[in-house]
Amino acid sequence: MNLGEEFSRIHDCWNPRISGEPYGSYVKLVKLKGEFVWHHHDREDELILVIRGRLRMPLRDGHRDLGPGELFIVPRGVEHCPLALTDEAHVVLLKPKTALDTGNVAEARTVREEGRI
Repeated sequence: MNLGEEFSRIHDCWNPRISGEPYGSYVKLVKLKGEFVWHHHDREDELILVIRGRLRMPLRDGHRDLGPGELFIVPRGVEHCPLALTDEAHVVLLKPKTALDTGNVAEARTVREEGRI
């Protein structure tokens, strides 16, 4: 998979696309712009890998800043609120198939059925 080509097919933000299904999980590609919503995942950890741009991951006890090639694993139950620090951030997510992107929060950007690339 060429991530640059895959991301070129995505034309909106905060709308993850499934690109693979290893080990009962989804690999999702998503473009981020601005701030998301504070949320947590009760039962699932979430791996976030930045491909392009910069991402801040605010947590209740501080934040983590990520650039291209850096990843962060948000442990289950930890409240977080992704924030793109650049105009747009391209991110790979690895999470169980059961995990909603907004975790414990239902709001306008909650995607219940992701498209595929």
